[in-house]
Parts: sequence; C-alpha cells; structure tokens
Amino acid sequence: MPTINELSGAAALSICESLLLAMNDGKLLSEPEIIAILKDAAASHEEAADAEDDDGTHRGVARLINGIIAGGNSVRRP
Repeated sequence: MPTINELSGAAALSICESLLLAMNDGKLLSEPEIIAILKDAAASHEEAADAEDDDGTHRGVARLINGIIAGGNSVRRP
C-alpha cells in the first residue's frame, strides 16, 4: 500500500496538471509558457541535486517533470 507521502505527491501532481490544463484552456497561459514553468521546476531540482547530498529524490523529480514535458501531459495537443 502506498505511503501517505506517495499519495500526497500523486494528488499534488494531478491537481497541478489539471490547473495547467485549465489555465491553457482558459487562455491564461500558452503552451510555451506552461513548458517554461515545467522546465524551470525541473532545473530547480537538478540544481538542488548538484548543490546538496541528494539521495536521488531531486534527480528523480527532475526526470519525472521532464517526462511530463516529453509526454505532453500538461497541455492539450491535437
């Protein structure tokens, strides 16, 4: 059974992706702006991994975010 932290992380990711989709649908953010936000978040985790003794968490989060960018999960594509 997943831990509360794993469930919280999955819920937060789902909510954030839904918000990004809603912002794109409502024309509050364009696809390039959403991609830039995700790239910035990934870069922050990559930098944190380089700056501290990372147990793999920061690098894993960066890989996950980059996978979201590659998969197009946070923008509706035709």
